[in-house]
Amino acid sequence: MPSLFATSDLHVTHEGNGPIVDEVVPDDPGDWLLVAGDVAESAKVIRETLAKLRDRFAKVVWVPGNHELWTTPNDECQLRGQARYEFLVEQCREIGVLTPEDEFPVWDFGPEPLTIAPLFVFYDYSWRTPATEGKTREEALAHAREIGVVCTDEFYLHPDPYESRAAWCEQRLKVSRDRLDAIPADRRTILMSHWPLHRHPTNPLYYPDFALWCGTTQTEDWHLRYRAELAVYGHLHIPRTTSADGVRFEEVSLGYPREWRKRPRGAVPVRKLLTA
Repeated sequence: MPSLFATSDLHVTHEGNGPIVDEVVPDDPGDWLLVAGDVAESAKVIRETLAKLRDRFAKVVWVPGNHELWTTPNDECQLRGQARYEFLVEQCREIGVLTPEDEFPVWDFGPEPLTIAPLFVFYDYSWRTPATEGKTREEALAHAREIGVVCTDEFYLHPDPYESRAAWCEQRLKVSRDRLDAIPADRRTILMSHWPLHRHPTNPLYYPDFALWCGTTQTEDWHLRYRAELAVYGHLHIPRTTSADGVRFEEVSLGYPREWRKRPRGAVPVRKLLTA
């Protein structure tokens, strides 16, 4: 019987991570795989990696992470912002990988059908530390810079044609809410995103101010509002299982070699979420 697997933050171009993709394999030909972003920075490598995974799994569902949305000088694809995202969506469709822009698939191998909702919802700098609570976004970012915390997104992740990453986030929230609201009210879900939908996974961050680039307060109740059986995410490179309001949250990232080499289990490139 098929199982549902998940992975994220494979960062395949980092030395030591490329060969690990060969370990992302199914137990059964009918298994599905959720890929919660940050496959790579290169559009070509993103497609090649997802194509390999699609050849192995019966169904692959992908959401973008911040690294996929970067426009770096050495990438052949120099599209920025929304145009880059749309290009990646088309690349996925050509190889049979589902995206946030496609019809939500239904996992119907368990006790009840679960709608898998791949979400691209971004961040809007609203997750603050006590030092910046109540201050403006600009003040919060200035405080982070003063203490040496600046996400690389500020240099490579362009929001074109939106005026800011926060404005792009607002647009993605509207798109996502509209699609989630259309799910039948009696259907439970699996919410899948790169950035965590709830703030609690950021509690262990070594640099708490990095939470500015990790999510938005506008999704804090989505696991309840949209009847989540579980929520899958990456981005933080803190792979673990937690819960909020009785809902299971799964952080499924591999992370960088310098991170997984320190863990007792070493590299864990894929996690089994559900078994039929």
